[in-house]
Amino acid sequence: MEESSSQRIFVTGVNGHIGNHIVRDLLEHGYCVKGSVRSLTDPSKVDHVLQHAKDLGVEDRLELVEGDVLDADGWTEHLTGCDGLFHTATIYSTQGDTQAILDTANKGTMHLFHAAANAQIPRVIYTSSTAAVGTKPKGQLKDESNWQTDTNLPYTTAKTQAEHLAWELAAQLELDVRIINPTAVLGGGFVRPTPSVDFFQDALKGAFPVAPKFPMAVVHVRDVARAHRRAFEVDNAEGRFILAPHTNLTLSTICRRIRELYPESKSPKLALPNILLPLAVFQDWLGGLFGKQRYLTRSVAKSLGKGDTNYSSEKAERVLGMTWEGFDTCIRDTVDAYR
Repeated sequence: MEESSSQRIFVTGVNGHIGNHIVRDLLEHGYCVKGSVRSLTDPSKVDHVLQHAKDLGVEDRLELVEGDVLDADGWTEHLTGCDGLFHTATIYSTQGDTQAILDTANKGTMHLFHAAANAQIPRVIYTSSTAAVGTKPKGQLKDESNWQTDTNLPYTTAKTQAEHLAWELAAQLELDVRIINPTAVLGGGFVRPTPSVDFFQDALKGAFPVAPKFPMAVVHVRDVARAHRRAFEVDNAEGRFILAPHTNLTLSTICRRIRELYPESKSPKLALPNILLPLAVFQDWLGGLFGKQRYLTRSVAKSLGKGDTNYSSEKAERVLGMTWEGFDTCIRDTVDAYR
């Protein structure tokens, strides 16, 4: 599909970290964008999205509508006349209301895919995650053929169930669906920090003296936005696309790099020995009793400790033509969002 200002893309969850960057990328490349948020009267959900259009001088090419993916009604009407659907809306949380996380992922997918079929949307780009790919088996390069088998975290379960559902609906409804599987998404431009970036603030303040060696891989949010657009534009793109340019990292290596780039910060330079991880989980729990942000719940520790982030992004590079923002840019842009 050729880039054209006459093409209109519908994007769900445009207020989110990925969603609002998708809006900007699409506007920069000549598309019209119609986006949904749950409340048009909440400035935290709309102002930063509208600002992209203002910055680019293309207010006439951005329209926001109100919609909750948990509601089935209204989506066909919203999607009618659009040339593509980018479905990003989800609850990204490692804790909280399990049922809400599962329902938003699964019911949202069901409602939007049926609406896309009814509105005869020619192409759907769906935001999944490497949470649906998994971190096992350890020591093996993981590609688009791998699937998550761990159900310790509600978010992991939700992303895996919802992506399986997406593929089932794609076949049932005869939809042209391409799925994006990013790793932890870094970079600025968020209103509410996601679990991928919320540890940065505490790291900068020295809230924890050592960092665990949890496996991580990261990608810049601008690259995630660009991959969505490229998946829409490349006609022969199909299937899943892992976005993991910076792999086989750990939380401790990220914190150490923060300290190296920002020596004035208090980000921990030392890694926590795995044998002491239960103590860190206990301290995290204790801090939670006093209102502190929790990071190392028992479920999180159990989920993250069994695998690695040895992912392949070869398909995204070959098919979508992806090149990547550097690791230091990922770190700097995230840190700058807190400064």
